[in-house]
Amino acid sequence: MKPQLRKTGGPDDARKSLDFIAGMVFRKPPFLRHYVRDGGIHWFASGRCKTGKAILFFHGGGYVAGSPQVYSAMLGRLSRLAKVEICAPRYRLAQEASAPAAFEDALAAWDRLMAQGFYPRDIVLGGDSAGGGIAFALLAELCRRGQAPAAVFSMSPCVDFSQTGQSLEANKDCDVVLPAEQFGALAEAVLDGFDAADPRISPLFAEFPNCPPVLIHHSETEILRDDALRMADHLRSFGAEVTLQTLPDAPHVWHLMDGWVPEARRSLRQISQFSQDSLVDTNR
Repeated sequence: MKPQLRKTGGPDDARKSLDFIAGMVFRKPPFLRHYVRDGGIHWFASGRCKTGKAILFFHGGGYVAGSPQVYSAMLGRLSRLAKVEICAPRYRLAQEASAPAAFEDALAAWDRLMAQGFYPRDIVLGGDSAGGGIAFALLAELCRRGQAPAAVFSMSPCVDFSQTGQSLEANKDCDVVLPAEQFGALAEAVLDGFDAADPRISPLFAEFPNCPPVLIHHSETEILRDDALRMADHLRSFGAEVTLQTLPDAPHVWHLMDGWVPEARRSLRQISQFSQDSLVDTNR
């Protein structure tokens, strides 16, 4: 995967690379269902799901790649394990609209769920990589509004586009997925003049009053290690209950490699249990 990503010449190439990798690697669960419902939001389910509850998930891809369909395999597996439908909005990528377009689309998706009859306590937020950053940016706004969700989980989150994490340099050789030398160019393309420390793109600098429980997964060897560690510490400074799950040598967002990497299924089970425990009525 790393050689493929290293060859990307820009946002459109990155998008094609992720689509190519997804077609080769990501394994779908049986009886995967994909719906597009009111407001054009994508929903994924596999197995029997509890009604009236949802996981609102934002896909990764560095703000330049990815889509709900690309993530359908992992979202289907997560739905099957958590027994909850997954709502996965298609947010605008950087080449389609400049920052903070992705944040605005995430907020619009939340408001749409509220208009459809969901309550904040019915929803768990989630996301991976850049999508993890979107989930935390949305969480900050919801905490400010007094609309905090039941809980939040994140897989290898990217939460700091000011590039101050030491692991960007320290782990550049041991990260087997992300090429560190591409991050500067990615940040430039994503920001396009937008403030790198704005909480809507770098939620590491946001405030989180009355924050719900948070679960963060990361690997010790990935270049975004420090994003996860610093995000956990930052959330705890606001009194949040944060569970930090660290794997010693797993690939960036290893959860996508379910069926290939044994840690993937175990981690998806942990996230599923965390989501079920947070959506208490799901287990009744």
